[in-house]
Amino acid sequence: MAKMTAAQAAVWVMEKEGITQAFGIPGAAINPLYSALRKQGTISHILARHVEGASHMAEGYTRAAAGNIGVCIGTSGPAGTDMITGLYSAQADSIPILCITGQAPRARLYKEDFQAVDIESISKPVTKWSVTVREPAQVPGTFQQAFHLMRSGRPGPVLIDLPFDVQMAEIEFDPDTYAPLPAYKPTATRAQIEKALDMLQASERPLIVAGGGIINADASDLLVEFAELTGVPVIPTLMAWGAIPDNHPLMAGMCGLQTSHRYGNATMLASDFVLGIGNRWANRHTGSVEVYTKGRKFVHVDIEPTQIGRVFAPDFGIVSDAKLALQLFVEIARERKAAAQLKSRDEWSGQCLHRKRTMHRKTNFDSVPMKPQRVYQCMNRAFDEDTTYISTIGLSQIAGAQFLHVYKPRHWINCGQAGPLGWTVPAALGVRAADPTRKIVALSGDYDFQFMIEELAVGAQFKLPYIHVVVNNSYLGLIRQSQRGFEMDYCVQLGFDNINMPQDGSPERAYGVDHVKVVEGLGCKAIRVHSQEEIRPAIVQAEAWMKEFQVPVVIEVILERVTNIAMGTEIDNINEWEPLAESPEDAPTAVASMLD
Repeated sequence: MAKMTAAQAAVWVMEKEGITQAFGIPGAAINPLYSALRKQGTISHILARHVEGASHMAEGYTRAAAGNIGVCIGTSGPAGTDMITGLYSAQADSIPILCITGQAPRARLYKEDFQAVDIESISKPVTKWSVTVREPAQVPGTFQQAFHLMRSGRPGPVLIDLPFDVQMAEIEFDPDTYAPLPAYKPTATRAQIEKALDMLQASERPLIVAGGGIINADASDLLVEFAELTGVPVIPTLMAWGAIPDNHPLMAGMCGLQTSHRYGNATMLASDFVLGIGNRWANRHTGSVEVYTKGRKFVHVDIEPTQIGRVFAPDFGIVSDAKLALQLFVEIARERKAAAQLKSRDEWSGQCLHRKRTMHRKTNFDSVPMKPQRVYQCMNRAFDEDTTYISTIGLSQIAGAQFLHVYKPRHWINCGQAGPLGWTVPAALGVRAADPTRKIVALSGDYDFQFMIEELAVGAQFKLPYIHVVVNNSYLGLIRQSQRGFEMDYCVQLGFDNINMPQDGSPERAYGVDHVKVVEGLGCKAIRVHSQEEIRPAIVQAEAWMKEFQVPVVIEVILERVTNIAMGTEIDNINEWEPLAESPEDAPTAVASMLD
C-alpha cells in the first residue's frame, strides 16, 4: 500500500466521498491538512473571514442540493469554538456538515497548551459525533465513519479534531480500494402504511403536515403525488416550504405562531386528522400543543425513533425515512384509487382553497418610510418562480414567510431551530458556491446583516454574486416585541445619530450604520431605497452590477419602525383562532379542475 501522511489520507477519503468544495481559515495547527489539500488539488477552498462564517457557508452548501455535504476547516482553540454555532444550527435542522479542526500535539493535551481546548467535549451536544483522533492509523476510518454517520438515519454534523502530530504521521493507505460505507435508512413496513391510510380514510377533514425531512430525503415529488392521489391538502412547515408549490391547489398554507398564513392557521384548526411526515412538531409550527392537538388524530412519520412522542404522543408512529415512506404511501394509494377505495376530498379541499383565496393580509400600503408588507409585495412582483430565498430569523424572516411565495424545494433555505443572527450572508455564499447559476435573494434585517457583514468580502474575492435585501428599521423590532411582556424597552436602541450620514436633518442619520458605505468598503455594491417605486429599478440595477462585477449586491430598504408585521386587527397566532369550515359551493369544483 502507498505511504502518506494521515492528513493526505484524510483528503483522499474526502475526495472519494464526493467532496469538491471546502470553506475555512488555515492556521498553525491545521496547516498539515491544508498542505495536503494543496498537494492533492481536487478540493476547492473558499477563505472565510470568520470561522463561524465558514461553518454557515458549509450549511448553505449542504442545503442547496440533495447529496451535498459542506466541509468547514479551522485551526485549534477558538476556531473550533467559533464553529459551535454552525454545528448547533446544522444539528438542529438535520443538516450534514463536516467540521475539521486542528489540535495541539497529543503530548500537550490537557496541559493548558496554547489553544489546546477540548473541542471534542465542547461540541458533543451539538454534533452527531465528535472525536479527537489519537492514533494516525485511525484517520481514514474516522473520516469514513463520519460520512457514514452523516448520511445514515437522521442526518447531522460531525466534528473531527486532528492533533498536529497525528496529521503529520506517516501511515499506509490505499486510495484505489477505498469505498464509502452504505448509508442506513429505516423503512416503514407495508402494514404500517396501510394502517396510517386506514386512519386517514376514516377522517373527514385530513391534512398532511410536510416537514424538512421531505426536503432532506429529496421526496417532494412523491409528496405532491400522494397529495393529488388522495386529495388531501398539505401544510408545509417552514423547513419544508417549497416541497409543494405555493400555487398548487392543495398547498393549504403554513400554520403556527409567526411564520404562518392566516388561511393555514384556520385550516389546521378546522381539520380532524393530521399525517405528519418528516417533521418535528416544533413550537413555531404548533404554538400551544393543547390547542394544536385538540379534536384531531395524529400519525407521525419520522426517521429518528426518539422523535416519535417527543413533543406529544401521536395516535400512531412510524419510524422511516420520508422518501421510503412516501414511496409506499404512493404505491398503496394508487392501488386503492384503482379499486375505488379512496374517499373523495373535494368538499374539504374546496374549503381549504376558499380560505387560501380569501384570508390574505394587507400588503398594498403606500406610506414612506415603507411598511414591510409592501416590500414583500414588491419582491413577489419582481422575482420569478425560480428565485431561491435565504433567511435566518427576526421580523424580516417572519414577514418573508408570511408574504413571499416559494414554488420549488430548496428554494427557501432557512435555519429553523437555532436561528443564529449573522447566518444569512455566509449561508447565501455557500449556496452560491454550490450552484453558480441559481437566482439567489437573501433577506435580512439590519441586525442580522451586521453580525457577519465581513463575509461579503468573501463574495467579492471569490466572485459569488447574489442579491441581498436588507429591510432596515434600525429598531431591533422582534427583541422589542419580546420585551413588551416585561413592560420595558431596554438596550434595543440600535439606531444612532451617525455624523457621517446626511447633515440636512434627514431621519437617515438616526438609522445608525451606513450599510451602503460598509458594503462598498468590502468590495461589493449597494443601493438604498425609500419607496416602493424605487425597488424594481434597484433590482434591475443590482442584476446589472452582478453581471458586470460578479459580486454580491445589497439593496437596503429603509422601513418605518414597527414591530407588528401583520398590521390592523388580523389574528396571526394559531392559539387565537376558532375553527372554520365553511366554503362556497364552487370551491370543490375549483380544486378538482385545477388538479385535472
